[in-house]
Amino acid sequence: MFSMRAKLGGAMVAVVMVLTGCTTPGVATTKTEIDANIRSTLATFDRTVGGGNELRNKAAGVLVFPDVIKGGIGLGAEYGQGALMVGGQIVDYYDVYAGSVGFQLGGQVRSQMILFMDRASLNNFRSSEGWEVGVDGSVAVVTIGVGGAVDSNSLQQPVLGFIFSNKGLMYNLTLEGSKIHKVNR
Repeated sequence: MFSMRAKLGGAMVAVVMVLTGCTTPGVATTKTEIDANIRSTLATFDRTVGGGNELRNKAAGVLVFPDVIKGGIGLGAEYGQGALMVGGQIVDYYDVYAGSVGFQLGGQVRSQMILFMDRASLNNFRSSEGWEVGVDGSVAVVTIGVGGAVDSNSLQQPVLGFIFSNKGLMYNLTLEGSKIHKVNR
């Protein structure tokens, strides 16, 4: 059932991107491609977020989605592929998707990272059949201040979310409603 939803979400995003004239780097299909994209995304995160590497090292687990493609013409969809890292090693692969309704036109590609700062929140995520942000767990989307410093109030939360692109952190975005499912690759 999930693979059909993921395919439908990916197809919907692709159609919207074509209709709106957006170009994307393409969706990775192999572990090797996803792993390479994750390494690149982690490097971008470390350059963008002051203390990003140290923050990642403190986390019990890091969920990385290098390229989440989002597009919409009235109806919107987003889809991305990524992996969960524990102890600096990839342990499982995941897909993320979401849908939306409302005024929207265009598309974008962004990266998303979710840091599970304690073992309990990581275990809750890993034991779920499918995890929806805002329903199965709250994610505090971290804002960045002057000089790339993170908002220290956000860092007290058990699950932290970052949304960024190759050009830096993206503001006023949410992960709410994103559905994340483990997949076999």
